[in-house]
Amino acid sequence: MSTQVAEVADSGATQASLGFFERWLTVWVFLCIGVGIALGQLLPGPVKFIGSLEIARVNIPVGILIWLMIVPMLLKIDFGALGQVKQHWKGIAVTLLINWAVKPFSMALLAYIFIRVVFAPYLPHDQLDSYVAGLILLAAAPCTAMVFVWSQLTKGDPYFTLSQVAVNDLIMIFAFAPIVGLLLGLSSITVPWDTLLMSVGLYIVIPVLIAQAWRSVLLKQGQSAFDKTLAFLHPVSLSALLTTLVLLFAFQGEAILKQPLVIAMLAVPILIQVFFNSSLAYLLNKKLGVAHCVAGPSALIGASNFFELAVATAISLFGFNSGAALATVVGVLIEVPVMLVVVKIVNNSKVWYERGIQKKSI
Repeated sequence: MSTQVAEVADSGATQASLGFFERWLTVWVFLCIGVGIALGQLLPGPVKFIGSLEIARVNIPVGILIWLMIVPMLLKIDFGALGQVKQHWKGIAVTLLINWAVKPFSMALLAYIFIRVVFAPYLPHDQLDSYVAGLILLAAAPCTAMVFVWSQLTKGDPYFTLSQVAVNDLIMIFAFAPIVGLLLGLSSITVPWDTLLMSVGLYIVIPVLIAQAWRSVLLKQGQSAFDKTLAFLHPVSLSALLTTLVLLFAFQGEAILKQPLVIAMLAVPILIQVFFNSSLAYLLNKKLGVAHCVAGPSALIGASNFFELAVATAISLFGFNSGAALATVVGVLIEVPVMLVVVKIVNNSKVWYERGIQKKSI
């Protein structure tokens, strides 16, 4: 491993922690719901004006906010870690299987079962397709930023986490649009391919290029310059996320007030998907004899989502006031508390996990 990669991995391992804002992210989202709904009801004119600021179906204010969210997160990704893939190939193979061959398809199935069948009588009929699309978008992009936190909380191998995230980000550039397009098509949802591909360019390709160029410049100035920039950008990224959520709920307020249980119904398939995929990844790693320090982050990467990208793409494809946008936001709402439960399960089962691994090695 290069010295630079090692320094970044060690820095991430020691500094990554669940900060105050992340720990209470669910609370902030609920506050955004209240503030957004209030603004939508009290100031409908300005809210509609913000929604009308579009170029080629891209809302300019939200586009700026999404970049402020995504670029700081992508700064953490070191594509130099791709050279470490062969050292953790079993764990990486398991995570890639879950992220790209299981999670999007299992979510499409769960969305069909719960949105089109179980909860269909209680949801607005004209939004069913949009809710399904939002859930698919949420599952089609593996988590990028919070993974480092989950890995640190499970005492995960930082080199594995770095290499796994780098591989996922590289694959996402090429696989996100085809998988989303395929699953939306199979769900009988019209796919605006030009908008989908533009979203990939705007919210994946360009931010990755900007972040990697910026990262290279910062690291040439020293690790301290890199760490200071990340520390400065962290609250900017969080503020952009919360502002985006306020705008979303300003547009969604009417629908939520009419059917307040819609958020709970959308949360059901997301919850099932998280526990199913994390359990499957964890057990597959155990079956293959992978060390717990790799199996833990592998399970968490396999279960969590890049919800910032999902929100941005849902807005681009279906609009601010769509069910798709609301469905992706529900992913933000439950991300931290649910993933903390998975972290606890992984940590508490370490003795059981390693006992099985030791038996196989004897």
